[in-house]
Amino acid sequence: MAPKSKILIIGGTGYIGKFVAEASAKQGHPTFIFTRESTTKHPEKSKLLDNFKSLGAKLVIGDLHNHESLVKAIKEVDVVISTVGGESVADQVKIIEAIKEAGNVKRFLPSEFGTDVDHVISVEPATSIFKGKADIRRAVEAAGIPHTFVSCNGFAGYFLPNIGQMDSYTAPREKVTILGDGTPKAVFVKEEEIALATIKSVDDPRTLNKILIFRPPGNTLSFKEIVSVWESKIGKTLEKTYVSDEQILKNIQESPFGLSIMLSISHSVFVKGSATNFEIEPSFGVEASELYPEIKFTSIDQYLSQFA
Repeated sequence: MAPKSKILIIGGTGYIGKFVAEASAKQGHPTFIFTRESTTKHPEKSKLLDNFKSLGAKLVIGDLHNHESLVKAIKEVDVVISTVGGESVADQVKIIEAIKEAGNVKRFLPSEFGTDVDHVISVEPATSIFKGKADIRRAVEAAGIPHTFVSCNGFAGYFLPNIGQMDSYTAPREKVTILGDGTPKAVFVKEEEIALATIKSVDDPRTLNKILIFRPPGNTLSFKEIVSVWESKIGKTLEKTYVSDEQILKNIQESPFGLSIMLSISHSVFVKGSATNFEIEPSFGVEASELYPEIKFTSIDQYLSQFA
């Protein structure tokens, strides 16, 4: 059996990064966490780093904006996984440059972990966000770097605890707001399971230069179907308000920037159906639950039970 790849994770203390870093170490990969010196002194993030170290991961002190530190770190590993946040997506050109100089990387996974940016239908400001990720894809391809792009669609922990209600932190028990007509299928997957499939993909020839797309059947439901599952959990029919496409577009334009980003991404997923409105062709993609049947993906039905 071939030895497991050495993995460098950039952005390991971020939202999805912490799950990816933990999965890498637990799956037995020699795991290296690229982190700034200041992060090691951060009250919360330092606890995450201590946890990674307890699992056997090594910290590598460096900075995305320090080319020498990046190249040095990359030369020690086989695989680079970036999980940097949205504000740093464009800075991944620096990782691409460092990978090219190092010359030893057999797989690069840039930070995506959302809707497949090559098939998305969106309005601003989401369009610019998706374009930023697509630009990194094109730069990786142009550099001839072996890669896997991860399109996990939605994080269960973001949407399901409050059934996508932007004015509440808890799941609705009286009224629910549904974007659009509630029929396009969306996908929500538990973060730990996204991370596990991501780590499995790094040594998998089937994912080389492909998009790893998540559409487990039990995690692929429309907004109306998710509400229906929730209603069955609480034994109650909720009063439903549907927000039209036109009203959503108006709300996007009139909302503060942060909220308009959330609304425009939600519009792309729930109105335009960007998570599921295309077939996964073998020429460009593979589906995670078909590839890794050993991962028992927590269905939306199972996930919602904890909130009932």
